[in-house]
Amino acid sequence: MSMHFDLVDLRLMTNIAEANSMTRGAELSFISLPAASTRIKNLEDSIGTKLLYRTSQGVRLTPPGQAFVTHARMVLSQIEHLRGDMQEYVRGIKGHLRVYANTTSLSEFLPPVLRTFLGRNPDVNVDLRERLSHDIVRAVTEGQTDIGIVAGLVRTENLEVLPYRRDRLVLVVPKGHPLDGEMQLAFSDTLDLDYVGLHESSAIHAFLRQASDLLHRPIKLRIQVSNFETACRMIESGVGVGVLPESAASRHAESMAITIVPLSDAWSLRDMQICMRSLEGLPSFARELIDMLVADAEGRLDTQAPLVRKE
Repeated sequence: MSMHFDLVDLRLMTNIAEANSMTRGAELSFISLPAASTRIKNLEDSIGTKLLYRTSQGVRLTPPGQAFVTHARMVLSQIEHLRGDMQEYVRGIKGHLRVYANTTSLSEFLPPVLRTFLGRNPDVNVDLRERLSHDIVRAVTEGQTDIGIVAGLVRTENLEVLPYRRDRLVLVVPKGHPLDGEMQLAFSDTLDLDYVGLHESSAIHAFLRQASDLLHRPIKLRIQVSNFETACRMIESGVGVGVLPESAASRHAESMAITIVPLSDAWSLRDMQICMRSLEGLPSFARELIDMLVADAEGRLDTQAPLVRKE
């Protein structure tokens, strides 16, 4: 079978899939609807199977169409990565590294490691983004990011993974609160209380919302803030309680009048993993960052040492 398609076809199919509409997909691809229809027909004829179901409500992917779009996204992502790398070379930068991380690792563990890494590698730039663990796995699989740091029970069968750290989510209450002194609580037992939460874009906020949805009980958010420190200060002042990573809560408990209460829910204990499509397939500077992350987790990396840049 001889298949013929180009980058316009790949972008058109991904845009149609995201919009669930041929018309909108054509608009996003900057081509006319008749031209888009012709391209899809020629693509299906070339492949020898239907890629889209046409309905009165729009279009949706057939199973072959889903496979096509998955690979199309990977190809387009690699092309964007290639374009970005070439632009960096023009500007004198020798490498560009994409890292997606969950909230806890991004806020609590990555900053000193990245400071050390970037100090040693002045010709490498890092694009660091916060995402939900399931979204990170998909991004790594599809080539949208080079390295992912995930937590909890996520399926990583098609990726290479390395153990990273272990952390747990805990309930944080102000000192003197009725729950101060409790040995352990279930998350469900806290949902009648007012909550201090992180903003909607936070991965932890999305995770806790999913947990409350499973209980069919909403979280009573009184205020949403942008970081762990502000959340702890709001909790200290009596605005509400909150669920935060133990690493962050313990650090702020040293200087604030807050108390940590362990959660009994199994999901509160979270093992973090570093994931990538292929360790050997990564550039040397990316493998160096992974080595540093593992060393830091094992206590072997001195992030306070004076920076020595590579020549």
